[in-house]
Amino acid sequence: MFLKSLRYVYDNFEEVFCALSVGTMVACLMIQVGVRWATGSGMAWTEELSRYSFLWTVFVGAALVAKHGTHVRITAQYLLMPLKVRLGFRMFTDLLWVCFNLYIAWLSWNVIQSNLLFPELSPVLGIVRAYVEMIIPFGFVLMSWRIVEGYIRRWLQGTLLQLVEQVQ
Repeated sequence: MFLKSLRYVYDNFEEVFCALSVGTMVACLMIQVGVRWATGSGMAWTEELSRYSFLWTVFVGAALVAKHGTHVRITAQYLLMPLKVRLGFRMFTDLLWVCFNLYIAWLSWNVIQSNLLFPELSPVLGIVRAYVEMIIPFGFVLMSWRIVEGYIRRWLQGTLLQLVEQVQ
């Protein structure tokens, strides 16, 4: 039972996280609009929390899109190539993408480490901003993992060529 629950969380992490994060953002904005309408002035904490929720949604949402392979790609240049050559180019470009993601994650982690040494608090909520910004390297690593995981799953299922068959 525990392993089944853990598997569900792993398989649906991005969907659940994004739904909760967008829900938090929308709730904060609704509270902000309602309070402004009723009192004529806003609540600063709702703006800050909605901004952080948006940031988290963007980075985990990028991993969600990579997991499903629904990100924007320009594939017209591959139409005249044989399927195996298309697959080779697809794998090469995805390898470049993963390397770029991991490089950005490494750079952002270095910045966060220095921000943890000299913490900066968010103006309203008083949260150490480095904790909020940890979503950046996490999102890039998660995106990279979901790309690699997609290849592993397709390889094990014997469906790698289907990645590029849909281009036709």
